[in-house]
Amino acid sequence: MGFLRDAPAKQSPASWRPTRQRMAVLSTLYDRADFTSAQELHETLEAEGITVGLTTVYRTLHVLERAGQVDVVRDRTGERLYRPRPTDGHRHYLVCRNCGFSAAVDADPVERWADGVAETMRFTEVEHTVELSGVCDRCRVDVTAHTPAEQHA
Repeated sequence: MGFLRDAPAKQSPASWRPTRQRMAVLSTLYDRADFTSAQELHETLEAEGITVGLTTVYRTLHVLERAGQVDVVRDRTGERLYRPRPTDGHRHYLVCRNCGFSAAVDADPVERWADGVAETMRFTEVEHTVELSGVCDRCRVDVTAHTPAEQHA
């Protein structure tokens, strides 16, 4: 987790200080196996007896996002969900709208397209968002038999 402590400071020194609360958010985020919301992180911190305001959780996640340290997807309601970015870089995911299951997808064609558009239009520092969602096989097959939580248990 050390690179996370330092990386945001290099990207935006005025907005990143490795406070106790921010480090608790980072630790809790890293303990999660899948994408998670700011609300879920906040609830987990409270359940563990760690006092961190919800605003601090959101601000920490925002700084990490701007520094390229987390991947972000949206759930079916539009809420942003976060996951630490792998050390080898940016990923795109296909996310199940029913249960939240996610899988990284090969996005090289998307990356090449975005780079080409930026070059053609003479833009620099271009960012993009690609969100893929659908219904996974287990939810599609079992949609009437089980709740989403039961399907991936």
